[in-house]
Amino acid sequence: MLIIKNKCWAIGIAVISFLSTAHAETLKQLNDTTIDQDLSQLIIKHKLTGTPEGVEKLPSINSPKAQLGMKLFYSKTLSGDNTTACATCHHPMLGGGDNLSLSIGVDSQNPEVLGVHRRLKNNQMARVPRNAPTTFNIGLWKKALFHDMRIEKIDGKGIHTPDMPYPQVDALAGENLVQAQARFPVTSKDEMRGEFLKGTYNQTMRRALAERLKKNWLKAFRTGFSDPTTSADDLITEQNISEAIAEYERSQVFINTPWKRYIEGDRQALSLAAKKGAKLFYTSQSKGGAGCVRCHSGDFFTDEKAHNTAMPQIGNGKDNGITGSNDYGCYLVTQKETDKFRFRTPSLLNVEVTGPWGHDGAYTSLEGITRHMLSPIKSARNYDPKQLKQSVATKDVRKNTLEAIKAGVDITPKPKVSQTDVKNLVAFLQALTDPCVKDRACLSKWIPDANDNDPDKQMLHALNNKSGDTL
Repeated sequence: MLIIKNKCWAIGIAVISFLSTAHAETLKQLNDTTIDQDLSQLIIKHKLTGTPEGVEKLPSINSPKAQLGMKLFYSKTLSGDNTTACATCHHPMLGGGDNLSLSIGVDSQNPEVLGVHRRLKNNQMARVPRNAPTTFNIGLWKKALFHDMRIEKIDGKGIHTPDMPYPQVDALAGENLVQAQARFPVTSKDEMRGEFLKGTYNQTMRRALAERLKKNWLKAFRTGFSDPTTSADDLITEQNISEAIAEYERSQVFINTPWKRYIEGDRQALSLAAKKGAKLFYTSQSKGGAGCVRCHSGDFFTDEKAHNTAMPQIGNGKDNGITGSNDYGCYLVTQKETDKFRFRTPSLLNVEVTGPWGHDGAYTSLEGITRHMLSPIKSARNYDPKQLKQSVATKDVRKNTLEAIKAGVDITPKPKVSQTDVKNLVAFLQALTDPCVKDRACLSKWIPDANDNDPDKQMLHALNNKSGDTL
């Protein structure tokens, strides 16, 4: 009798367990269906397609010009002291950046080492005042480049650059924003120029670099520009150098994300947490959401405008403010008081791999920057510099950040931020990652082979800090 009772008890427990599991599964399906319906409405409301405008116009990495651009991008010949390449601060395996809060260009202890173990000679503090923006999807920007938008399209007239008073256009800017941008890192003392031709005009520096290349690069340029007869003097120019580099950078298109698949109809592409995060992202605060879409709009996730987000002001800054170590952002370009501490809204595509985050890399975790954007002033006041993974000046961070807050923050904090809100938003942000950017084999098309070299044998084959292998 006892055995029968025990069997009945066991069967009863099994039935209850089965019913509980079935109930939970039913609830999950209901939750998924409801949130899918909500997201469908939000996708329609915000006119999302999953594909940013202009993708179809961007070049292939396999084009001869992009291949030449890749050699130039990885060549240390384009730095004043022959130690630093564009790829030093913008390596595909480091999210199109350098995995540092503030970049280290010239005067490094070991030019081949990139990432968190890169150091300046004599263990100096980082001198570059801003974080290296990712080159991923750089060709999709329509209005401006750099954190302070100092490369900007001006009302159809042309492109403004720092070589001209604002808002005059620069006749030498090139064909597109990326070419205009590619002409400036080589002129920066702390990024690539060093002490080379100190005190001369930017254009003098660029032309000197072109002269360097004329000795060995003619064959490469003739191949890249499909021009077998033009002389080195006419073909190897600073304009063609920047054009080729831009072609390589513009070929870095990584948009095939789980979110894109979801928009296109794959309802299994996102986890429930990511779906909840998406709903928070696209729902206004007045309706209980986070309202992130207010600035991170469209399929490229940016309004391409500048905002004061009360980002903690770390580093040496741009010699601004009462401390002399603050960074006034877009004000330095426009000289408009209302532009103080405003910086360009970044795209969120692949944001998971493009940290540290903020114009100065103040936050070193995706959760940290997400929490900040939900409650900027509170987060800024409680900022902990101990999260930084390199030697960065922080003695004035509180004074400088307070000045930024007093200038007027452009973001309304979300009422009642919960840990679940942050978790779900992070899950959604991770769903904006193209799997290719986390796959060395997939990225290999944008990284020269370990046995490859440029005509000067100056190609950067960056070292992986963990294993000593090339990145």
